[in-house]
Amino acid sequence: METTRLGRTGLKVSRLCLGTMNFGPETTEQDSHRLMDRALDAGMFFFDTADMYGYKFGQWDTLPREGPTEQIIGRWLAQGGGRREKIVLATKVYGQMWEGPNGRGLSAYHVRRACEDSLRRLRTDHIDLYQMHHVDRDTPWDEIWQAMELLVQQGKVLYVGSSNFAGWHIARANEAAARRGLLGLASEQSLYNLSARTVELEVVPACRAYGLAILPWSPLGGGLLGGALQKASSGRRATARSQQQIEKHRPRLERWERLCAELGQRPADVALAWLLHRPGVTSPIVGPRTMEQLEEALRAAELKLDAATLAAIDEIWPGPGGEAPEAYAW
Repeated sequence: METTRLGRTGLKVSRLCLGTMNFGPETTEQDSHRLMDRALDAGMFFFDTADMYGYKFGQWDTLPREGPTEQIIGRWLAQGGGRREKIVLATKVYGQMWEGPNGRGLSAYHVRRACEDSLRRLRTDHIDLYQMHHVDRDTPWDEIWQAMELLVQQGKVLYVGSSNFAGWHIARANEAAARRGLLGLASEQSLYNLSARTVELEVVPACRAYGLAILPWSPLGGGLLGGALQKASSGRRATARSQQQIEKHRPRLERWERLCAELGQRPADVALAWLLHRPGVTSPIVGPRTMEQLEEALRAAELKLDAATLAAIDEIWPGPGGEAPEAYAW
């Protein structure tokens, strides 16, 4: 698999990132370990997780959270064989992990404790990319960067990233870091796929201006772009929410799946390949539940799309009109 730099940093990462949100709630620990072994064998050495992963949606209110997914990864790393040295490991901080007013957020108090907990669960002495899972509007940037700076000085964190930030959050964060003489944000993890292109207005331009890697999550739109109509016609039942999305986008989905059929490619492969062609995108995050899904993603990483195909895709799934403000003003 091809590699690329993580934004403006010197760190090299694989062009696909292994998302682990399904490890535990959807995929057994044994199968999760097999997926990580296969990903590493295939050259996908960039792994992403979060402290709050590992619960089914009905269990999100369970407190305290013990980070089941991080624990699964930690036990895989503990098998040795140079696993830790071979991967770039990313996790996240922000979510409610224990009871009380300081059980969530980006206060120095929460960041310090959450980092120590993640290190323990992951069975490692450092996190390569520590990502703020959401913006904390109640904590000043000087406090956040003070906490992150200390973790970097202690060798517990190498790079700091963000997730679900707006363009102006990225600007404020990096300007605050610059005042402290820090590197600032190295990456931004955003919802980005053919059916969700709002980030092209301001988030993508901000990332490119500040040199952040863009790590798209949900590259298949929750399965919408992976042949949803074809699967429905074959008798596979969709969830109520998925069915709503299918009906909302049905005309586009019909054109989309017809185009993919003309290309002789699976819709999921084309959707993932499209992201890999987007300016500023570093590593889309794929979250396989099964080995079959991982193998499909690995094949998609090799797919090249020509200019005519990219133009045809844009006609079906138009973006917001370009970057702001030209997208909506002169």
